[in-house]
Order: sequence, then C-alpha cells, then structure tokens
Amino acid sequence: MSATAATHAPAHAHAGHHELGFLRTYVFSTDHKMIARQFLFLGLFMMIIGGILALLIRWELAWPETPVPGMAGILKETGGIIEPSTYNMMFTMHATIMIFFVIMPILAGSFGNFLIPLMIGARDMAFPFLNMLSFWAAALAGVLMLGGFFVDGGHAAAGWTSYAPLSAVPDYTGTYRGQDLWCISLFVLAVSSMMGSINYITTVINMRAPGMKLFRMPLVVWSLFITAILLLLALPVLTSGVAMLLFDRTLGTHWFLPSGGGEPLLWQHLFWFFGHPEVYILILPAMGIASEILPVFARKPVFGYHAMAFSMIAIAFLSWIVYGHHMFVSGMNPALGMSFTITTMIIAVPSAIKTFNWLGTLWGGQIRFTVPMLNALAFVSMFVIGGLSGIFMASTPVDIFIQDTYFIVAHIHYVVFGGSIFGAFAAIYYWFPKMFGRMTNAFLGQLHFWPTFVFFNLTFFPMHILGVGGHMRRIYNPTQYEFLLPLQHWNVFMTVSALCLGVAQIPFVINFCWSLFAGKKAPVNPWQANTLEWTAPSPPPHLNWGPTLPTVFRGPYEYSSPEVEEDWLPQNRPLGRAAAAAVGRH
Repeated sequence: MSATAATHAPAHAHAGHHELGFLRTYVFSTDHKMIARQFLFLGLFMMIIGGILALLIRWELAWPETPVPGMAGILKETGGIIEPSTYNMMFTMHATIMIFFVIMPILAGSFGNFLIPLMIGARDMAFPFLNMLSFWAAALAGVLMLGGFFVDGGHAAAGWTSYAPLSAVPDYTGTYRGQDLWCISLFVLAVSSMMGSINYITTVINMRAPGMKLFRMPLVVWSLFITAILLLLALPVLTSGVAMLLFDRTLGTHWFLPSGGGEPLLWQHLFWFFGHPEVYILILPAMGIASEILPVFARKPVFGYHAMAFSMIAIAFLSWIVYGHHMFVSGMNPALGMSFTITTMIIAVPSAIKTFNWLGTLWGGQIRFTVPMLNALAFVSMFVIGGLSGIFMASTPVDIFIQDTYFIVAHIHYVVFGGSIFGAFAAIYYWFPKMFGRMTNAFLGQLHFWPTFVFFNLTFFPMHILGVGGHMRRIYNPTQYEFLLPLQHWNVFMTVSALCLGVAQIPFVINFCWSLFAGKKAPVNPWQANTLEWTAPSPPPHLNWGPTLPTVFRGPYEYSSPEVEEDWLPQNRPLGRAAAAAVGRH
C-alpha cells in the first residue's frame, strides 16, 4: 500500500472509535499499539526473573557455600546453598533471558511496534495479523524457556552460548530436558522475530505518509528499520543452529559431536555469525532512542543527521565480518585472526561518529535534565566505556590474555546493561505519556535513575580489575583458587552494589504501576517535540489518525528554528507556500 493509496483509503477505515470485545482488544489484538504494550509487559516481567538470577549469581561469588536468605528448600534442601550445577543453570538462564526475552522484546518488539507506524504517519503495521502472531509466538517461547526450570535434571546449564560438544551430548533418557527446551524456545522466538522484521521492513518502505521521505524519518525509525534487516538475515542462522543442536541431542545426528565425525567449532561459527549482528540488534534501537531524545531536551537539531543514518548502515554491514573475534583462542589461523582484528577496529569508526554527533548535539544546547534525558546521557556515557573496553578485546594478543575473564563480563554489561537497558529506561520514560496517556512521576524517576546509575558502575566497573587480575568467568567458588583470594574483597563489594542496584529498581516499579492507573493525564505533546507521534492524541486511537493522514514538510529535528517563534517546529506544520496550499485545500 503506497503512501498515496493510504491517503485515499476508504473513510470507514479512518474511524478512531473501534468497538471490539475484551479478547480482541486486550489479548488477541491486531492493533500495533496494544501489541507494543504486550511486548513491554513481557519484557519487564522477564527482567524481574533475569535480575533475581543475577543477584543469586553474585551472592554465590561473594559468599560461596553460604545459605541464601529466604531460599532454603528452593536451591538445595540442605539450607539454601547453591549447588555447582544450579549455579551453571543460573548464569546460563540469566544471560539467555536478559538478551532474548528482555532487551529484544522491549526495544525491538515494544518500541518498534509502537513507534514505526506513528512516526512515519501510518495507520498500523503492514500485516496486523502477522503482528499479533509475532507476539504470541514470543510469549510461547517465553513459556517454553521458563518451563525449563521445572523439568527433571534442571534447566540448560551449558552457558548462554551453549558451546558444543557440552550442549550436544545426546539425552536419550530424557533426564536433561532443559537444554532441549532452550533450543525449542529460541527456535520459536526466532520465528517470532522474523515475522516482526518482515512487518517492520514492509511498513517503513510502503506506508510512509505523504512527504515522509527516507531522510525525513526520525533516527529511531532508521535504527529499527536497520535492526529489522539484521534480524531477518541473522536469525535463520540461529534457527538452523539450534535445530541442528536439538537433533544431535535427540535424533542421533552428529553435526557437532566429534564421536560421529561432527565439528564442535561449527556451532561456534553458526552461533557467532548470528551472535555478533545480535549485539547490534540489541544496541542499535538504543542508539536511535538516544538520537531521538538528546535533540528534544537540548533544543537543538541533531548534529549530522545524514552521518548518523549512514553510520548505522555501516555498523549493520560491518557486523557481519567481525564475528570471528569471539573465536580468537579457538585455534584460528593468525592471518585470519588479523583480518578480524582489523574489521573489528574499523567498526569502532561509525560508533565513534555517532558518539561525537551526540556530543555535537549537546554542545551549546539549552539542556533540560528530565528523566528521559538523564537515561539517554547515561546510555551515551556507558556505551563509550563499553566501546573502549571492546577495543582491547579486538586485539588478538590482548584478547588471548583477557579472554574468559571478568574483563569480558564487564565489557558486555557496559554495552548491554549500560547501553541497551538505559536506552530502554529512556524510551519508557519518554514515550510513556503517548503509550498510556499518563505522565510518570518525575521525583520517582530521579529516585530510580541516580541509584541505578551509581550502583551500576560500582557493580560492573571493578570487573575490569578482576579480569586483569586473572579472575575467570563461569566459576562457582573463587575462594578455592589461592591466587584469586587477594581479589575476593572485590566480589563482596560488587555483590553488595548489585543488591543495592536491585533495590534501586523498586522506585521504577512503583512509578510504572502508579502512573499507569493514577498518573497525571498527559497532554498531546508534553515534551514539545517535532515528530509525528506527538501530533496524535494521547494515547492514540485505533488507526492513529483522523480522516486524513498527516503530511510531512520537513525533517524531525527543527528545534530553535528562525522560521517560527516557538523553539520547536513539528514535521506536519505547514509554513509559507505549504500553509497557503493547505488553507486552499480546506
């Protein structure tokens, strides 16, 4: 459906009032806004589970072999001590849940669904029914993943990367079904994400409002569009890999088992060929969110719009040819290792372009330190730290020393927690008024942000020190290694900080739930922003717009424009000849 065709759609399709039953409205909805809320609630629920697992991991590392308060009988009948096998399950499931069932549903699933039609001036996604199926497939995948906690033998415990041959050992007795459910769940989730990606790409290409050229799209739409392309290309590799792994475990194949002529390294190639684009699938939407929020609260046009868009395209392209840096210690040919080193160094260039453009946007601006702005600034600063630590790992000789240490754990958490999660918080606070029609509480937002920011850094920055000191990751009891005893006080310090980080999320939960039902009614445009979603009612009605779609006259970041007295200029506000033509049409 072209933009022109969408403008002349039948009048009955423009009705904002839309009566449906409870199930069709709130459960099996085909409205992109309701599906966005469903993805958001799914992601926040899974964040609680992933966060609890993280705290239990940290408890074991700080105070090995000691009872966990309140967990007696759950972890072990002998007083709540975490067993080694349970510990392996916990770090496997913590990472799996946070990556696949928190960040992807919130950033790509929820805000992708909510923002793309509203920000390009469309009435809904291109394929509403497919959109509904994508959510329920993701929900089914979540149920399957959580179901692994309740099967005989416990959940998957081979690490979130599930390296073969450990994860591929056949289980003909059915004793260890957790790993099987892990494979099935990720297969279903990948199918869900591919359905969503097809929808996003088709919607952006075919359903933009009149005047919404590609380079008038907000940068967050660019980021989600590029993310959808990455998902569509990367996920078939993951689905193939987890299917082959499941067949090795249950059907007697030998894709990854050396005993039958299989190749364990094949799993690593398949996993990381998906896994490195996945890193940018997690971070690109957060980059777009920061690019959206910073100009709004700096009251300045975004610095280098075209450079920002092209740098995201460059990141997406380069993400396919750097995956081998995850395998520097797997026996790789040194010449091949050097090529991956070079490409990994090169991919830092478009990321640096974005960072300097964000700083250029802030420079000289009239900055408003709202809660969304604070979280966006935290994203930028934490992403820079994570990116700088990544440069060390890009160098093969350095990576040989720090691989599989806590330096790697620090890096991934600065990128994924400090990056994606702060980006998700920024998006929730910024678009909550439009999504739910109510404002969040600014005081509770500040009370959530500052402890989260402080205790995040106190939890994860010392991991760099541990890693350089040789502290291995994925170990159950660090005190059994004599050379690690001088570093043990850092484990205690980080665990106390992590517990405080967990407590710091309570104001967010209170703020979210209270604002949902009793928050102040949101005005149409509380942030005085320019993009199209702020011209729709809060929350937007069914099919988003009135009888006619908005017409776009300019880019999305015309702040402090000399053409108008106000310091913002919405994309659909006509000026000059366009205004005269609009008056003539009416």
